[in-house]
Amino acid sequence: MEILLIIRFCCNCTYALLYKPIDRVTRSTLVLHDLLKHTPVDHPDYPLLQDALRISQNFLSSINEDIDPRRTAVTTPKGETRQLVKDGFLVEVSESSRKLRHVFLFTDVLLCAKLKKTSAGKHQQYDCKWYIPLADLVFPSPEESEASPQVHPFPDHELEDMKMKISALKSEIQKEKANKGQSRAIERLKKKMFENEFLLLLNSPTIPFRIHNRNGKSYLFLLSSDYERSEWREAIQKLQKKDLQAFVLSSVELQVLTGSCFKLRTVHNIPVTSNKDDDESPGLYGFLHVIVHSAKGFKQSANLYCTLEVDSFGYFVSKAKTRVFRDTTEPKWDEEFEIELEGSQSLRILCYEKCYDKTKVNKDNNEIVDKIMGKGQIQLDPQTVETKNWHTDVIEMNGIKVEFSMKFTSRDMSLKRTPSKKQSGVFGVKISVVTKRERSKVPYIVRQCVEEVEKRGIEEVGIYRISGVATDIQALKAVFDANNKDILLMLSDMDINAIAGTLKLYFRELPEPLLTDRLYPAFMEGIALSDPAAKENCMMHLLRSLPDPNLITFLFLLEHLKRVAEKEPVNKMSLHNLATVFGPTLLRPSEVESKAHLTSAADIWSHDVMAQVQVLLYYLQHPPISFAELKRNTLYFSTDV
Repeated sequence: MEILLIIRFCCNCTYALLYKPIDRVTRSTLVLHDLLKHTPVDHPDYPLLQDALRISQNFLSSINEDIDPRRTAVTTPKGETRQLVKDGFLVEVSESSRKLRHVFLFTDVLLCAKLKKTSAGKHQQYDCKWYIPLADLVFPSPEESEASPQVHPFPDHELEDMKMKISALKSEIQKEKANKGQSRAIERLKKKMFENEFLLLLNSPTIPFRIHNRNGKSYLFLLSSDYERSEWREAIQKLQKKDLQAFVLSSVELQVLTGSCFKLRTVHNIPVTSNKDDDESPGLYGFLHVIVHSAKGFKQSANLYCTLEVDSFGYFVSKAKTRVFRDTTEPKWDEEFEIELEGSQSLRILCYEKCYDKTKVNKDNNEIVDKIMGKGQIQLDPQTVETKNWHTDVIEMNGIKVEFSMKFTSRDMSLKRTPSKKQSGVFGVKISVVTKRERSKVPYIVRQCVEEVEKRGIEEVGIYRISGVATDIQALKAVFDANNKDILLMLSDMDINAIAGTLKLYFRELPEPLLTDRLYPAFMEGIALSDPAAKENCMMHLLRSLPDPNLITFLFLLEHLKRVAEKEPVNKMSLHNLATVFGPTLLRPSEVESKAHLTSAADIWSHDVMAQVQVLLYYLQHPPISFAELKRNTLYFSTDV
């Protein structure tokens, strides 16, 4: 009886001293989260609530880190305890083809597994493809790496087509659900979406991550982000600091270890939309404005820069890069970027030290490898970012603190074309007005930006895709609007991505699209024609129907984009990439016209956007189009559309 009382007393004490305080913190965290949702951002208590939430979340994270190893432990037949530290889906290059693997990092071994196909009703199991004891695992340096085995990459246009199909299928699923369609039809659509998402996930990664067994084989993974490569490398190197012994697993030990993977795994599903629950956030669609202010915490001077990544279609994509701040411990960039979001839920910031040593070249992509100094990630909470005001925050990474601000513009707001109130400038002014005033065939801003890009940016990786600094773009916009005599000097000194961004902004802010509101429905019909001859006649006829300033400017831009695409092996910008960037900019109707055409503002890959990309791609893939030849043929065709 006394023993029972002692046990009950100990249990009560354990609950009161250990679990009850944690339970209180958990409840308080939930309350703080709800309070933040309903507190205006400009309220004086808002930053205090944010700090309190961050402190409580950090506390719970530290508790979970202590608890997780017990939950993720497996005992080998020899009685040793082996814990799961990290797992995830990676793309392995095996036998010159891409394979999706589930990789498990235990305290002393890295195991690469494949999920076995099982019949209905049976438990899923993993099949071990290979393993490396951490004592035998080494990372070859870039210059020591052998060239990658030949893997045929998916063409960019096929990857973009997959994205379009995925978004079209999403829309169909939503329509079926809204109309209370048959569950069988919804499941069929979900299956198609999964197939496309799986292919996209498998074929999009390009960043090499090599590991080597000092006693044998090398293995190559392809990742979408430098962030993941750094995470895996750091997790392995942290474990290798312990006193590890080399070993060989017996077939029984390997079977036990592989069998434990299904139970211990922390990542359960392939990261695709079709695996998400219906009540999960669809992410943000629109534009995220980010200002990278400064960084502190570096121990010695270095040449430093940051990159920004956001998730899209299940993987992360690099979207922007600050300039290199040279020889400093406290870089102050104060650079603003406009990042397009495609269902994004997270923002990552990576801080690098720039390497100028040409001997450190990665043989996989022939690029010099820069050193990651720190990295961090935040969730894009719609409640926080969907405000008119800037939200300032700090990301802490390995003792380094990067300060940044952000605000979000939804897609329906960012799509508006707003005519300029000042007709003396060039932005937001009709192209016919600008060319008449300048007595030119092509607006001066277009000619100068194109000339500068071709002079020093045509081989820039991601030209027209990587964001320029927003403050630089606004400065260029002001100079062009004022027709400042220092334009040429300013252009020659400006970052090339800012000049590319200024050109895109000019076309985006035209009061009506370059290919006009009037002809928009006809372009949509023409690109949908299946007969090649009929399509050719229609698409050429539509060009002839454009006003001369619009047509001459379009043909000028078209030839420029073709010249950019000729450098695709270097700049990684294909015709399809360029059509994706410029198609909606050149065709998207003005606000009045677009109300009839835009579908869900949350779906950037709507049917209309796909068609806009296809229209520009048609002309980019077409043999050279001559203005004189088009006009000569006008005699034989009516101009009414």
